[in-house]
Amino acid sequence: MFFWVVHLVSLQLPVAYCWTPSCYRTESSPGFSLPGDFLLGGLFSLHADCLQVRHRPQVTRCDRPDSFNGHGYHLFQAMRFGIEEINNSTALLPNITLGYELYDVCSESANVYATLRVLALQETRHIEMQRDLHNYSSTVVALIGPDNTDHAITTAALLGPFLIPLISYEASSVILGEKRQYPSFLRTIPSDKHQVEVMVRLLQSFGWVWISLIGSYGDYGQLGVRALEELATSQGICIAFKDIVPFSARVGEPRMQRMMDHLAQARTTVVVVFSNRHLARVFFRSVVLAHLTGKVWIASEDWAISTYISKMPGIRGIGTVLGVSIQQRQVPGLREFEESYVRAVTGAPRACPEGSWCSSNQLCRECHAFTAHSMPTLGGFSMSAAYNVYQAVYAVAHGLHQLLGCTSKVCSRGPVYPWQLLQQIYKVNFLLHKDTVAFDDNGDPLGYYNIIVWDWSGPEWTFEVIGSASLSPVHLDINKTKIQWHRKDNQVPTSVCTGDCREGHHRVVVGSHHCCFECMPCEAGTFLNKSDLHSCQPCGKEEWAPQGSTGCSSRAVEFLAWHDPISLVLLTANTLLLLLLVGTAGLFACHLHTPVVRSAGGRLCFLMLGSLAAGSCSLYGFFGEPTVPTCLLRQPLFSLGFAIFLSCLTIRSFQLVVIFKFSTRIPTFYHTWAQNHGAGLFVIVSSGVHLLICLTWLAVWTPLPSREYQRFPHLVILECTEVNSVGFLLAFTHNTLLSISTFACSYLGKELPENYNEAKCVTFSLLLNFVSWIAFFTMSSIYQGSYLPAANVLAGLTTLSGGFSGYFLPKCYVILCRPELNNTEHFQASIQEYTRRSGST
Repeated sequence: MFFWVVHLVSLQLPVAYCWTPSCYRTESSPGFSLPGDFLLGGLFSLHADCLQVRHRPQVTRCDRPDSFNGHGYHLFQAMRFGIEEINNSTALLPNITLGYELYDVCSESANVYATLRVLALQETRHIEMQRDLHNYSSTVVALIGPDNTDHAITTAALLGPFLIPLISYEASSVILGEKRQYPSFLRTIPSDKHQVEVMVRLLQSFGWVWISLIGSYGDYGQLGVRALEELATSQGICIAFKDIVPFSARVGEPRMQRMMDHLAQARTTVVVVFSNRHLARVFFRSVVLAHLTGKVWIASEDWAISTYISKMPGIRGIGTVLGVSIQQRQVPGLREFEESYVRAVTGAPRACPEGSWCSSNQLCRECHAFTAHSMPTLGGFSMSAAYNVYQAVYAVAHGLHQLLGCTSKVCSRGPVYPWQLLQQIYKVNFLLHKDTVAFDDNGDPLGYYNIIVWDWSGPEWTFEVIGSASLSPVHLDINKTKIQWHRKDNQVPTSVCTGDCREGHHRVVVGSHHCCFECMPCEAGTFLNKSDLHSCQPCGKEEWAPQGSTGCSSRAVEFLAWHDPISLVLLTANTLLLLLLVGTAGLFACHLHTPVVRSAGGRLCFLMLGSLAAGSCSLYGFFGEPTVPTCLLRQPLFSLGFAIFLSCLTIRSFQLVVIFKFSTRIPTFYHTWAQNHGAGLFVIVSSGVHLLICLTWLAVWTPLPSREYQRFPHLVILECTEVNSVGFLLAFTHNTLLSISTFACSYLGKELPENYNEAKCVTFSLLLNFVSWIAFFTMSSIYQGSYLPAANVLAGLTTLSGGFSGYFLPKCYVILCRPELNNTEHFQASIQEYTRRSGST
């Protein structure tokens, strides 16, 4: 802190010259100073500085003709009025009087001059170097002002080391909330941090995501633009064009013309102008000159309701102006106070000749320079800013009241150091005309913004409050029906780079802005979630969606239902087959000792019929929702049953060949075969091998119920896992080998006696078996739908029916329809005929 003191003293030398009468008259004036027990400093812009770039430090005079600032004059009177009210009060600082020192800070140099003068000691008017600033006392105990961020940053930085309270009424920049840099700064206007949040919420409430952003040179505009860009971008709003109005901007210059051209090319309907009112006027004069009409302009609070902008020629045609303004409140009695002051000044005798230097000097005693401007048109902007000044004065008074231990009648007197007063001001919390005055840890006030719209419907410009924005957290309440849009249809303008996509279409970003995109339909199996418009979300495993969907539907569960029409047909056919098998078994039992039954295999026929019946029963497992028992039994049981049938059929055909062809030629082989029961042994071994294959299948490649999701995007196929398993392939291969063996043995017996010649019928049944399974596997390779189990049943039913019809139906026909052929004489005659034919050959 000692370094700061040395630095400030070094500033005293170049500024000291301006403290001389040759620069400013320093004689006191009852309009600019008032003695009191404690003095407050006031920093107000009573004159407007000419906007020009200075390449070197330069002291600016604040007494130029035609530079009067009515707004600053009004704020200056609000401070005087507040102090006069407090001095006349018996409840607040009862035996203490407040005085003031008011300074015209029309420029940066004037602002520095005023700040250094405040820091000077009352007696010496010099800044003394002190190691312990806790005992430091200045001319004033607190300062009110200044009116803009650039000046406030300078003043706050100079006052910070001395902890002199500085309460600004219009400096709203976020950077001033940094307590490490500006520890003694407070304000009665909300921080731009909240203003930026309100602006973004305002854009979002109307769906404006494609905007241009204009700021003004300086901390207020540039920091505001930066904060707005960061927050808007994070909230999905795109900045199509961004620029800063330079400090030296002039209407018609090339730089401003290029800005207007770029603004027109950006194709944005909405333009946010975060600017101070001085550069905003230059900007909008350029807008009017470039004929940029039909847009929505979002105004920051510094110019939102300023007549400095609204009274410009041609401004009426630019479009709709929405803005954020501080809460509109008036100081009760201020207008009457100003009127009485004007009357008093107007009636006072002139101490200076008309046209003399002192007639326009900021410190003149009784000159009339301000009387011509003393009653400006007081718009809402001036009145609300005046209330902020009024609040600041009362905040200092309440801090002093607490610091001095005041009662209702008396206050203790003693030295007051700035850091003590700063602590008490942070703690104040009181009602001022039903409004709460308090500060948070950053020195920012409680309060809210108004949302306003410019109104040109009457003969004069006005603004209408259409809503409000509460802070911490920010919440907007807007009556959109009050807005009269610039469009003929009075519809809310849109400001988007690309219109909304159709339902089920996601956004594919084109270029660098995510607001500019192409619309592409979501692929099948995905849907567009409204929380993420740029990517399609996959449906769940049990869900599906067609192309271009906004949601997923549950997949239909498919299996071969019992009540399905094709199921009813297959069930009927299978039941008829099963009944035929049972009926044939009964018929054969009744004619067991007849030649037809004995030639068919005798008791072996019942094993063959039973195996076919087992295969037929297994087909019922293909209907209904798959379960563990049906999956375990249906394919293995069918395969085993048909394997037993083929084994019996093979050995039956082979045995006939042996009897008729090899019994006489190879008697030893025949007797060995007959004595060792070769036929039964073959059936047992063949069936046992197949049974072992099926058990291995069940143990290693266990068929279980499964849900298949890949074949159809909208279906869940319920099936068993036996298809294409190794166990299934082994069992099918064994049955194929048995079929080939059966066909070979039947073919060898094609020349046997007519009653024993079964080659044609067996060939037919085996051919039907081959064709049915070839057709099934061909179909399964090209079709994987819910009717695949029906095709499997059909193939199995065809195989079983072919085996039954090829082997048993001819014998049933003879038993039932040709009983004269079912006798021993007929069969012996057939054998004798075969023997005679074989002997002659």
